[in-house]
Amino acid sequence: MERESMEFDVLIVGGGPAGLSAACRTMQLAQEAGEELTVCVVEKGSEIGAHILAGTVFEPTALNELFPDWKERGAPLNTPVTRDDIFLMKSQDKATKIPNAFVPKNMHNEGNYIISLGNLCRWLAEQAEALGVEVYPGFPAAETIVEDGQVKGIITGDMGVARDGSEKDGYMPGMELRAKYTLFTEGCRGHLGKRLINDFKLDEGKDPQHYGIGIKELWDIDPEKHEPGLVVHSTGWPLSESGTTGGSFLYHLENGQVYVGLITDLSYSNPHVSPFHEMQRLKLHPEIKKYLEGGKRVSYGARAITKGGLNALPKMSFPGGLLLGCDAGTLNFSKIKGSHTAMKSGLLGAEAVFEALKEGKSGEEITGFQKQFEDSWLYKELFQEHNFGPAIHKFGQVVGGAIAFVEQNILGRPLPITFRDTVPDYATMKPADQCKKIDYPKPDNALTFDKLSSVFISNTNHEEDQPIHLRLKDPSIPIEHNLPKYDEPAQRYCPAGVYEVIEAEDGSGKKFQINAQNCVHCKTCDIKDPAQNITWVTPEGGGGPNYPNM
Repeated sequence: MERESMEFDVLIVGGGPAGLSAACRTMQLAQEAGEELTVCVVEKGSEIGAHILAGTVFEPTALNELFPDWKERGAPLNTPVTRDDIFLMKSQDKATKIPNAFVPKNMHNEGNYIISLGNLCRWLAEQAEALGVEVYPGFPAAETIVEDGQVKGIITGDMGVARDGSEKDGYMPGMELRAKYTLFTEGCRGHLGKRLINDFKLDEGKDPQHYGIGIKELWDIDPEKHEPGLVVHSTGWPLSESGTTGGSFLYHLENGQVYVGLITDLSYSNPHVSPFHEMQRLKLHPEIKKYLEGGKRVSYGARAITKGGLNALPKMSFPGGLLLGCDAGTLNFSKIKGSHTAMKSGLLGAEAVFEALKEGKSGEEITGFQKQFEDSWLYKELFQEHNFGPAIHKFGQVVGGAIAFVEQNILGRPLPITFRDTVPDYATMKPADQCKKIDYPKPDNALTFDKLSSVFISNTNHEEDQPIHLRLKDPSIPIEHNLPKYDEPAQRYCPAGVYEVIEAEDGSGKKFQINAQNCVHCKTCDIKDPAQNITWVTPEGGGGPNYPNM
C-alpha cells in the first residue's frame, strides 16, 4: 500500500510523562547547541492527557531537572502533601493506624504534591510545543517499521475501516512516520513495546514482568471533611479476604476533591476475584467511607501498572530506538510512584539520542545507554528497592513489609540476597473449583456502583463500526477451556464490562461476547488471561477514555 510519509530526527510514541519529558529535553539540548532538530510526539488519545491515569502523589525530582523554574511557568502542582496516614485494614470495619516510626521510608511523602498527572502532561505538551516539538494527539501507532534489523519509525492506524475490514466512506490509510531514532513511551504494557521486547529479546535473563491493576475514582466531597494535602494509604482488607495483595489510596487534592483507588496485584490466584468489586467494597470501610459519604463521584478510570522493578526491567536499547518509562517498567513499586522515574528515563533517553545524532548516527543501537542509566539516580533508586515486589509476593504483605522496613529504615540499603519472582502473573491462577467464591455486595449507587455506570463517567467512546481491537488468537479458548476451568475470569478481571459469557441467540449454548466499545485501555486482559489468548491492539485514533483531572 502506498502511504504518505513524514521524516523526523526523533519520533516519540506516547504523550505521557516519559515521552513529553524526552521531547522537551531533546529540544532543550538542540537549542543549547545551536542545532536544528525535528521532534514529533504521537499520542493515541483524543488529546494529551485523555488516557493518563495515575494515583497521583508526585515526586518533583525529574521535573526540577527538566524545568527548574516550573513554578514560574505555572506547572499544575498546587497541593503539597501535608500528612501521611497509613492503615492496616483488619476487617470490613476494623483498622489500625500504623505509627510513623514503623512505616517504611518510601511511604513518607514530605516534599511531594497531590496532582492530576493528566493535567501535568497537558502542561508538558504546551512546554514541548513552545520549544518547537510537533505534538499529534489522535494518532495511534499501529505498527513498527523494521528494516534491515533496525526500527525506522511507525505506521499510524488506518481510519475508516469497518468491522468486517472493508473501507468505509472517508477511509484514510495510516501514515509512515520515519525517524533516525524512535522512542517508545506508551505506558504500561504498550502493545508495540511488548512486540519489541519479544522481537529483540530484550527480556533475556530477566525475571518475568509483574503488574497490578489500579482502579481510581475522583470525588467531590463535603468541604468540612476535606483536608488538602492529606495522603491516606491502606493494606489488608478487602484484598486479604481472598489472599490477594495490593493496597488502597485516598488523596485530598485542591477544590474539595479526593482521589480514591485500589491497586490489586495481578499475581492473584483466585479466578473469582473481581478487582472492580474489591475497589467498590473498599469504599464501605469506615476509614474511607467517612470522607466519601455525602459526596459525589465525578470520574472513574482503570489502568494496569508495571511493578516488576529492576529484576524484570528489560534491556532498554535496540537498533533504532529506546524503550522508556512504564513501557519498559521503571516504576518504583515500593513508593507506588512511576511518574518521576518515567520522566527521568525520558531525560536520559533524550540525552543519549542527542549525543548519537550529534555523532551523525542514524538507527545504530545506542549501546552506551545502559551505562548512562546505571550512572543515574534512577538506577540507584530502583536498585535500592529491587527486593520489595518479590518479597511481598513470596512472603505476603506483613513479612514483605517488614523486609522493606529493615532495608529502608534500618540498613539503608538492600539485603545482600536478591528475592526473585519467576512466575508470570497469568500463570498464577488456580482452577475455579479449588477456590472460594466471593459474594460481592450489590451497588448502592451512593458509595458503590456497577461497571457500566462507571465506564459512562470515564467518557469512554470508540467508533462502533471498526474492527475489534481485542483479538483472540483462538476464538474457541474462552468457552472450551477458560470457562470450565476458570469460570472465564475475563468477566471479572476486566474493570469495564468488556467481556461477557452469554447464551447464543441460536440456542447453540454459551458464547463469549466482547463489548470493545467499553474498553478503557487498561491492558489487564492482555496481561492476566491464563491462556495468553487476548492481544490488545490499538483501536481507531481518538478512541478510549477521556479522563478529566485524573
